[in-house]
Amino acid sequence: MSSRESERPDGRVWFVTGTSTGLGRALAEEVVAEGDRLVATARDPRALEDLVALAPDRVRALPLDVTDPGQVRQAVDTALKEFGRVDVLVNNAGYALRGALEELSDAELRRQFDTNVFGAVDVTRAVLPSMRARRSGDIVQISSVAGVSGTLGGGAYAGTKFALEGLSEGLAAEVAHLGIRVLIVEPGPFRTDFTGRSVRFATPIDDYRPVLDPAREAFLARHGSQPGDPVKAARAVIAATRMDDPPLRLPLGANAVDRIRERFGERLRELDAVEPLGRPTDFE
Repeated sequence: MSSRESERPDGRVWFVTGTSTGLGRALAEEVVAEGDRLVATARDPRALEDLVALAPDRVRALPLDVTDPGQVRQAVDTALKEFGRVDVLVNNAGYALRGALEELSDAELRRQFDTNVFGAVDVTRAVLPSMRARRSGDIVQISSVAGVSGTLGGGAYAGTKFALEGLSEGLAAEVAHLGIRVLIVEPGPFRTDFTGRSVRFATPIDDYRPVLDPAREAFLARHGSQPGDPVKAARAVIAATRMDDPPLRLPLGANAVDRIRERFGERLRELDAVEPLGRPTDFE
């Protein structure tokens, strides 16, 4: 047990976005099982009634669309008023948008970034002042293996996760001296609604069908048979936040670990190949 936990006999206070289904729901249920207190959010809090019923004295369900700055401020203010602090913030709300870049409308692409990037940023900035005041806190950013290695047809989603990872890595350096830690979680395919109701597709253009149709079919075929166990993922996230010296990044699942290792190998080989072209461009 870390020194942080030992100072909290009443348990930690978690604020988790996107807890109606998927990894967010699994994490919320495990937090409750641990005996901690939880602020669970969703666009429709009625979807969280069964979660509240698990521990009505320790769980508060709040409405939150992370793309609505007013709702973000109100939800965080309510959490601080009712529980006094937020020890662990988990930015989990998000969805996948798939399609070729040319197929995506401006509205679709901006909505993807508004939810997956700016939503997480807004919630983080709303929670940070109270964490700074206490010189303590953990910020967990749910990224993806796609934040390290993009996929065919998933460029928009990968773009949001690459952005979130860059912002979070910078944030970690900014707040470390304040006692605030950042954990970037990189799940591979987990058995959730991510490949079901949580994915949206762009209107196809015929020229892209030969490559994107098979990619789409393969993506949808994984639904219900993904190798990742959301409960085990939730437990791994909780365990990482308990560590005295947690990692900056936490890949989840064998698929994520293997894909990230493969991608790093590819990058090193690419670097070696282009070094003779790129290195001599400094002033002599």
